[in-house]
Amino acid sequence: MQQDARLRLEDLLDREIELARSLEATLAAERTSLTGDSPQAVEQNAADKIRVLSSIEKLEQERRALYAGPIGSALGAAVIERWRALLALMAGCRSANEVNGHIIHVRQHQVRQLIDIVRGGPAITYDNHGKTLGKALRALARA
Repeated sequence: MQQDARLRLEDLLDREIELARSLEATLAAERTSLTGDSPQAVEQNAADKIRVLSSIEKLEQERRALYAGPIGSALGAAVIERWRALLALMAGCRSANEVNGHIIHVRQHQVRQLIDIVRGGPAITYDNHGKTLGKALRALARA
């Protein structure tokens, strides 16, 4: 029985590793789309990311249920190797997701600045010491 459960755990980990690699590729595509000019690509990559994360979560629940069973104390070297590979992949995905979040934050800030300029708000400029200055401008458009 333990051998069968260990083999199922190895299979689950293999599937999680495959999904983690897919997530890695999806995050790379998302980063590319975030720096591009296609909102549809950003939307599609975000949907793909959510789908892959949902699949990973389902496998995670299966793995936890299996691990709570009789094999908890009898992990083989193959399981440990797969677990380490999965952890490394997920750490890389976390870092990639943080970079993508930073890109989103920067883009939001740029859009806010542009909207402020269009509305006649202060334009952000820098002096020769690197400090920011806000200079009021005339509105580019009035409704």
